[in-house]
Amino acid sequence: MTSIADLRKSYERAELDESASHADPLAQFDQWLKEAIAAQVPEPNAMTLATVGSDLRPSTRVVLIKGYDAQGIVWYTNFESRKGKELAGNPFAALQFHWVELERVVRIEGRVEKVSDAEADTYFASRPLDSRIGAWASPQSQVISGRGVLVANAAKYAAQFLLQPPRPPHWGGYRLRPDSWQFWQGRKSRLHDRLEYRLLPDSPGGAWLRQRLAP
Repeated sequence: MTSIADLRKSYERAELDESASHADPLAQFDQWLKEAIAAQVPEPNAMTLATVGSDLRPSTRVVLIKGYDAQGIVWYTNFESRKGKELAGNPFAALQFHWVELERVVRIEGRVEKVSDAEADTYFASRPLDSRIGAWASPQSQVISGRGVLVANAAKYAAQFLLQPPRPPHWGGYRLRPDSWQFWQGRKSRLHDRLEYRLLPDSPGGAWLRQRLAP
């Protein structure tokens, strides 16, 4: 039987050099995400979201990115979930993408805000009907007696709203506005490439400092 401590992999697929990377971290992220999609890695849009509660205990979960631009990274969820309540008390969070097949990790930190109602309404209307009903049916993060609760709730709201369920008031989007990015590319002998971008305070146009970190 192989010991878990003996599991190792040599990372040799690519490299990340300062001269070949983008000066703007959003452009670097856009390139890497598109390459992950083109490579058909499983769920390239999946990212780990880390939040911290009022008790200072961190928690993580996987969510799906639904948009990104110069304003930030967007995802959608239930505001009454654990992550929603933690973000209400502490608006700072971290995101992480791990594209295993490409031996790449992207880490993003920043302040989180809710997207506008209009933006959330537009996205909600684009979701499949079952997903829109599900947003009403699931009291996310609350204790329930069994799966039957979800099934009964789904049937109830499907009958109530038919084909036009509105966006629930407790459901919407968040946008993380990055002030820090890290791009990690696996390399041989554990001498990985790791570039950090930090937003320079009070810089005109939001300039970024790019620097290499030891792995």
